Amino acid sequence: MNTEKALKQLNELKKYTNNLRLAAESWDRPWKILISTILSARTRDEKTIAVCNVLFRKYKGAKDLAKANINDVQKIINPVNYYKTKSKNIIQCAKTLVEKYNGNPPHDFNKLIELVGVGRKTANVFLSEIGRSTIAVDTHVAFLSQKLGWSKHDKPEKIEVDLKKLFPKAYWRKVNPTLVRFGRSYSKKNKEEILVKIKQIK
Repeated sequence: MNTEKALKQLNELKKYTNNLRLAAESWDRPWKILISTILSARTRDEKTIAVCNVLFRKYKGAKDLAKANINDVQKIINPVNYYKTKSKNIIQCAKTLVEKYNGNPPHDFNKLIELVGVGRKTANVFLSEIGRSTIAVDTHVAFLSQKLGWSKHDKPEKIEVDLKKLFPKAYWRKVNPTLVRFGRSYSKKNKEEILVKIKQIK
């Protein structure tokens, strides 16, 4: 796979996406971006956004969330998958943000992944959303990267390396949102039909 072809495929994929708001987008504070991204794991974006709207109305800042009663948080985020574990994680994450970073998530990958509930994908989604050049690899990105021949690996870290080699840095922030929106816009059958066309691009 060469860069020119991959860029054409990426641009073509974008034509097939809708304007679905993703869970990490359009929040007014960095801590909200991070918490919403933690909650979005294995949960649809629209459900995560609805839950976060309620959560952030009750807890106005990381300090408030850090002092939250876990039962109250569980009641609010109950619609998201693994809500019990995520309730513990976001409260502990908020405590660390307050104790170490004055309530604001660090802009450093290695410091982010030290936070409870934050793995490689979550850290990269957050960094990308605040303007850093990086690529977050989730199930949509992994699946489509393999389907289109952008990567032969199945481990997210290795797929991330392949994509960073394949795409110019200016495009890194576009990869995840484009592929996630495409992945969530179509049924499996329709997706396959579109991918057949896109794979034929030269």
